[in-house]
Amino acid sequence: MGLSIPELTERVRDIPNFPKPGILYKDITPLLKDPVALRQVTDQISAFFEGCEIGLVASVESRGFILATPVALNLGAGIVPIRKFGKLPAETIRVQYSLEYGTSILEIHRDAIQPGQRVLIVDDVLATGGTIKASIDLVEQLGGIVGGIAFLAELTFLSGRRALAHYEPIFSILKL
Repeated sequence: MGLSIPELTERVRDIPNFPKPGILYKDITPLLKDPVALRQVTDQISAFFEGCEIGLVASVESRGFILATPVALNLGAGIVPIRKFGKLPAETIRVQYSLEYGTSILEIHRDAIQPGQRVLIVDDVLATGGTIKASIDLVEQLGGIVGGIAFLAELTFLSGRRALAHYEPIFSILKL
C-alpha cells in the first residue's frame, strides 16, 4: 500500500513570495526526494495512461523532466524535452506564452515529433494552464497528437484545467 493523498500533499511545501511577491509557490522537491513518493506518483501517472498508445512523452522544463522520464520508461515510450528559450542545440520551433507572473518562451526541436505520433505531456504543476497550452501548441505544430496531459499537482483555485477543456484525458494526482 502506498502513501495516501494527504501524505503526498504533506510533501509539497509552500514558499510565499516566490518567484515574486504575491505568489505562493508549491515546491515539490520534498516529495521528489522521498523515493517511495516519487515511485508512487510516477507509477500512478503511468498506470493512468497505459493502453493510450503513447509513443513519446514531452517533458516540460524543468521539474517535468524528473517526472516524465520514469513515466516514459514505464510506458515504453521515448522522451522529448520542451525547454525554455535558447536551451536546445538543434533547430527549434518556439512559442511565447503568459505565466501567472509574466511571459516566457518555450521551444522544442523541429525534429522531435513525427506527424501522427501520440504524445503525453508531463509537467509538475498545473497553475493557469499557460505553460501547458504552449506545450500543446508546440506538439501540434509538429503534427503530434496530444494523447494526454499529466501533472503531479493541480492548483484548482487558478482554474488551469478550464484552459485545457478541449484536451482529454487530463490527469493530476494532487488537487491543491
